[in-house]
Amino acid sequence: MLSLIKLPRVFTINQVPKVFHEDSIISGYRHPRSSATDCILSLFQLTNETLNIWTHFLPTWYFLWKLVMVVLIQRAWQDSFTWPLLIFLFSCCIYPLTSSCAHTFSTMSARARHICFFFDYGALSFYSLGSAIVYSAYVFPDKWMNSLFHQYYIPIAVLNTVICTALACYSRCAENCFLLIHKYMRVVAFAYPYLFDNIPLFYRVFFCVGEGCTDMNTNILHYYHITLALLTGFLFATHLPERLAPGSFDYIGHSHQLFHVCGILATHFQMEAVEQDMMIRRSWLREHSLPITFASSLGAALFCVVQNLIIIILFSLPLLSATIEYDNVTK
Repeated sequence: MLSLIKLPRVFTINQVPKVFHEDSIISGYRHPRSSATDCILSLFQLTNETLNIWTHFLPTWYFLWKLVMVVLIQRAWQDSFTWPLLIFLFSCCIYPLTSSCAHTFSTMSARARHICFFFDYGALSFYSLGSAIVYSAYVFPDKWMNSLFHQYYIPIAVLNTVICTALACYSRCAENCFLLIHKYMRVVAFAYPYLFDNIPLFYRVFFCVGEGCTDMNTNILHYYHITLALLTGFLFATHLPERLAPGSFDYIGHSHQLFHVCGILATHFQMEAVEQDMMIRRSWLREHSLPITFASSLGAALFCVVQNLIIIILFSLPLLSATIEYDNVTK
């Protein structure tokens, strides 16, 4: 039966418009006017996007399983203390699923490509806010609990999420592609919220000494997460190893695939560390930390989702109404 299915043809970089080009990737491109069926069939053939898709699609189900376990076992909806974990796990499901869908359907047209990655950027920003919410609830060092920074941490994280989604989407506009400015804008859009969200964690594991520090076995898991997250950012920014040998890593081993794998592993260790912090510190946090409210957890997450959707719609409408293809933007 499978032998009767004709898989889509793949192309070289010179056979597809510039908007579909990837740095130092020479072959394995799908048709720039692929149908939805062709996009789905391409999941089962080797292209330069195949592993990008599967490295995020498969982990989505693992994160979904973790989310379901929290809902069923810990009765998350009945205990506000678990709401931040619930939001974080939900964001962990959304960002790889959205990414895999974006990579799958991004070759339907140039405009579809931009819109697919608008959603990808929005999901990443939502994951950033999910991290901030769960850090505020369970990870903050003891001596920073109830501080002025702690009180304004979530509102600033929400603002960062909205700004960085807009900046990442704006970076795809053709007018901003000169001198790789669009690439630098995108790096900033992802790096800044990560660095802000992790200020309390960096202080806790690298700088805090003496009384009021949270020195526990979970810190080693946070080290793993931080190391893999920094490696993820390095791979995204440098396009190594394919930049050293263009064409040699088109199908297997290029930086975006490694970026996905390291990002998922970082999220896994982050999840393990957060869950341990939550369980070990539960009694102390209930007594000393800021109360977890709807506004600081579910409300902030819902606000972020609505604002990100508005931003995506605002950036998508000109593309949907335009009569020309945007061929100057690269992902």
